[in-house]
Amino acid sequence: MKINLKNLSEQVVVITGASSGIGLVTARMAAKEGAKLVLASRSEEALSQLCAEITQSGGQAIYVVADVSQQTHVQRIAQAAQEKFGGYDTWVNNAGVSIYGKLEQVPIDDMRKLFETNFWGLVYGSLEAAKHLKNKGGAIINVGSILSDVTAILQTIYSASKHAVKGFNDGLRMELEMDGAPVSVTLIQPSSIDTPYTVHAKNYLDREAKHGPPAYAPETVARAILHAAITPERDIVVGGGGRAFIGMQRWTPAVFDQYMEKAFAKQEHADEAPRPLAQNGLDRAAGDLRERGNYPGYTRETSFYTAAVTTGSPALRTALLAGAGVALAAWLGRASKMKDQQRRDRRGW
Repeated sequence: MKINLKNLSEQVVVITGASSGIGLVTARMAAKEGAKLVLASRSEEALSQLCAEITQSGGQAIYVVADVSQQTHVQRIAQAAQEKFGGYDTWVNNAGVSIYGKLEQVPIDDMRKLFETNFWGLVYGSLEAAKHLKNKGGAIINVGSILSDVTAILQTIYSASKHAVKGFNDGLRMELEMDGAPVSVTLIQPSSIDTPYTVHAKNYLDREAKHGPPAYAPETVARAILHAAITPERDIVVGGGGRAFIGMQRWTPAVFDQYMEKAFAKQEHADEAPRPLAQNGLDRAAGDLRERGNYPGYTRETSFYTAAVTTGSPALRTALLAGAGVALAAWLGRASKMKDQQRRDRRGW
């Protein structure tokens, strides 16, 4: 069945994790486009302020205080949308939490709690949305990560949850297609994004956590999400740097491992001492209407790669992919020479 998605000005959009970072920026951007919003997170004060901001600007928004790790809370979000707006057209599963630290340091209970939000919360939201949209049509947008395809050292459990999200997303899309449901299912895969992600993470490192470069602005992700709300897409990688990471891991996995171990792990450590362990978004609500995080370097406000694959012509997409292939081939050549040199060094040549 053909999927026809409405213009944003005609849509009701549900967004989880709306009180900070990507969810907050997406909500503000969608409101400017005229969408009616149902906003959810655990942070009531932030949600109340956000809805007031939107309504004072002429928009329409309601909020639901909800912990998406609880299925009954997710059902309450859908019920609120039904009661206020008669339903919804797009459901964005954005809520997420993270943990930094070596696997041996992280308690199993923390790992399970992360999966309850990142994976099961997304499953609850997707199934609730599929039930509502299966006959009327619409979009389910799941925020994964480039870590749905690669693993970031010292963020292993977060990476594992995003791998699980990709597997679920692909299966849900295929089943809806098999049933002929007019529902678009999109996986959004952000690179490092300058949001409070690192500040909200539960951190077992000996230094404050920070993103490894390159980092992009949350607006780059919000634009991709809203594009997927009106245009059926299978997946969207946000940031050319993230696309390069995926290519590196796929074509030279051993070299990519070495990069993670020797370079990326250092880049995840900030200069300052860590916050008290109790200050984290895994164990309690942390949304405070902050869009940006603690990234100390240059934040890329746009991504040419993502703009090209979402708004460019087919010819531009082909040219971009060809250019990426040339760049990757050059990088692989250098990586191959590095591996050869390592072999010679080990053999004493």
